[in-house]
Amino acid sequence: MPIIAPIPRDERRLMQKAIHKTRDKNYARRLTAMLMLHRGERVSHVARTLCCARSSIGRWINWFTLSGAEGLKSLPSGRGRRWPFEHICALLRELVKHSPGDFGYQRSRWSTELLAIKIRDVTGCPLHASTIRRWLPAAGLVWRRAAPTLRIRDPHKEEKMVAIHEALAKCSAENPVFYEDEVDIHLNPKIGADWQLRGQQKRVVTPGQNEKYYLAGALHSGTGKVSYV
Repeated sequence: MPIIAPIPRDERRLMQKAIHKTRDKNYARRLTAMLMLHRGERVSHVARTLCCARSSIGRWINWFTLSGAEGLKSLPSGRGRRWPFEHICALLRELVKHSPGDFGYQRSRWSTELLAIKIRDVTGCPLHASTIRRWLPAAGLVWRRAAPTLRIRDPHKEEKMVAIHEALAKCSAENPVFYEDEVDIHLNPKIGADWQLRGQQKRVVTPGQNEKYYLAGALHSGTGKVSYV
């Protein structure tokens, strides 16, 4: 007669599926022991088959009786986390949505050292930068480059577009139309990798003005010839 209560068929199937998929061999061994006991195997035979002590089988039976298959799962290995992991991960996700400059730092990118300093200021938890580095992937953050973008918005765009269309309509040899533009050389800030939310890319605002070398060019709208200085 089995020494444990009969296990329903659906639960046995879930236990067998867990044995095949789990990477925890101890959890799989405990589940196997319960299935063997369900089939009427003796404790001593189960212990010899699974290379474990009979006292271990007894503990597993108690865990299974009280909590079912969930009670057979192994506890996390190593020392438990001292700090509020979930809360700090949520805070990290919020911090990387902003630039360090928003908090008064003279930087455009986050480093693990700077994140540790900010976490300590907000929560009082003196986390080391290496700890922050280990937690970043678990918080859904990845190391990638930001994309440059401009913050300049022309309030007179509509008026200028009307004037451009009128000029193109009146374009002739006597009144040619040129598309002109100029570009600054080496004006953009250095853009490197930074910690960001997975699937989202940060934007780095460029200065737009600086007294350095520049290149100016004009494209003839009729001939397509480009002139530059």
